[in-house]
Amino acid sequence: MKRRRARLELVDDRPIRVHRTRFEEERNPPPIQPMTARQAEYLEALGSHPQVIVLGPAGTGKTYIAGTRAADLLRQRRVAKVVITRPNVPSGRSLGFFPGSLEEKIAPWVAPLTETMKERMGDGAFEIAVKAGEIEVVPFEVMRGRTFKNCLVILDEAQNTTPAEIKMFLTRIGDDTQVIINGDVSQTDLRETSGLRTVIHLVKSRMMPIPIVEFGLDDIVRSGICAEWVRAFEEARV
Repeated sequence: MKRRRARLELVDDRPIRVHRTRFEEERNPPPIQPMTARQAEYLEALGSHPQVIVLGPAGTGKTYIAGTRAADLLRQRRVAKVVITRPNVPSGRSLGFFPGSLEEKIAPWVAPLTETMKERMGDGAFEIAVKAGEIEVVPFEVMRGRTFKNCLVILDEAQNTTPAEIKMFLTRIGDDTQVIINGDVSQTDLRETSGLRTVIHLVKSRMMPIPIVEFGLDDIVRSGICAEWVRAFEEARV
């Protein structure tokens, strides 16, 4: 009810326009406001760098901010497309049990990003963008040979890429493209070296102009319960 009252107040304060639609508020939400100093650092990096690496535990806003930025850039026509991908580890062994095409099989694994975009854009606008090819979920299996231009590309759960996979991903990036690499190096499911660790080492050792934003336990904003559990598992090293 609070959200509905707030919207009515906004509508009442504006001059009446015949062409206004009931989806206007969803398409023109206010700019996202950081809840922590680290989130402010993340937003600043996104506004000033073509590549950003963001690390940290669950509940810190890594995925939410990435999805919100993707929706805003697309809605404002600042990019032609949003591309979302993630490695299929450990989910790769179970993709075959989902019906549909390979893209439809991977859709549940990128739901945190797509649901954020739907919330920001509105369901109708999101579905239209998907049908128009402006939002694309690309499985790693079909990424080789692709070139991404004039788009925002988000790699989620990057800690589960191998060095070869993340190299393949990063060499797909073309002109006028922003890349967000999102992950938690403490939660890798690989038995070999994480590609995300390799990339972090390369950026730091070569002093590449790519910001690495690192969230900590004190940056968890999802809920007190979430923060308590993340801290418990971290201290138990589980």
